Amino acid sequence: MQEKPPHNEDRFLDSTLRPETWDDYIGQDSIKNNLKILISAARERKHPPEHLLFYGYPGLGKTTLAHLVAKEAGSGMQITSGPAIEKVGDLASILTNLSNGDVLFIDEVHRLNKMIEEVLYPAMESGILNIIIGRGPSARTIQLDLPPFTLIAATTRVALLSSPLRSRFSGGVYKLDFYSNKEVEEILRRSAKVLGIFLPDDAIHEIASRARHIPRIANQLLKRCRDYAQVKKVPFSKKIVVAALSMIGIDELGLTNADRMLLQVMVKKFSGGPVGLSTLSAALSEEEATIEEVHEPYLIQLGLLTKTPRGRMATEKTFAHLSERLPQDFQKKLL
Repeated sequence: MQEKPPHNEDRFLDSTLRPETWDDYIGQDSIKNNLKILISAARERKHPPEHLLFYGYPGLGKTTLAHLVAKEAGSGMQITSGPAIEKVGDLASILTNLSNGDVLFIDEVHRLNKMIEEVLYPAMESGILNIIIGRGPSARTIQLDLPPFTLIAATTRVALLSSPLRSRFSGGVYKLDFYSNKEVEEILRRSAKVLGIFLPDDAIHEIASRARHIPRIANQLLKRCRDYAQVKKVPFSKKIVVAALSMIGIDELGLTNADRMLLQVMVKKFSGGPVGLSTLSAALSEEEATIEEVHEPYLIQLGLLTKTPRGRMATEKTFAHLSERLPQDFQKKLL
């Protein structure tokens, strides 16, 4: 295994692997093409790009897109998150410290306080910050003019955003899709090059097939394989990748130990279902929200789990993956 000499950036591998140009950013071609036109048009008008909202599953590249927009627009970037803005004064401090043309990136924007949203509306539309000073009859409102800026927001739960806030992202609301295995393989090749790792094609394919179609997970698995090969002092190969990922409980479909435990409970304790979410939660000693938001989306995507009016059900593919025999009455349950 060949590696570059270590340098300070290696302490922050996620930022080291973050693409710095459109050419380095693989996938999401439709979004990239739209953003390129929006940024080019804004540059010709000598005006900041309009406000943007990115949403999608965690790890698909929302933050990276925000960084790229700021870089391509030649703007500075201020970063915060919805939960970090607790008071109107926090937002006022952030907005008044922006420079002309800056990008303000708010992650997890769906967690913004509703009162803060109300202050944000005129700031986004008119570049005006309304601040109320005092209380009762002596209270008065002052208006502060803000420099032109671009608000880029990201969320994993776009349905929790209020309609008035969504409508003010005049530059567009963009959904990031899951990546194909081919795109994930391209990302892994680039990441391996950045990390100074020689990665054979069959090893790249093996990692990509277990990465759940998510770049962040692909890079995490690559780093764990790198650690394994480094400690074992062996070159990268498909065999090493399989051994490393098996050690951390990632199987050939990308399922974790927790995913397989959920499926095993459904198959062995409930004969494949149907089983209610609360019952499943109790059997796994796991919170219902964790089952719904962490485990179920990928299992449903793979066709290993289905939701019915009577509850969750395993599929024939589930029994095959777990090497379990299908119950005789299983087909009747599907009716």
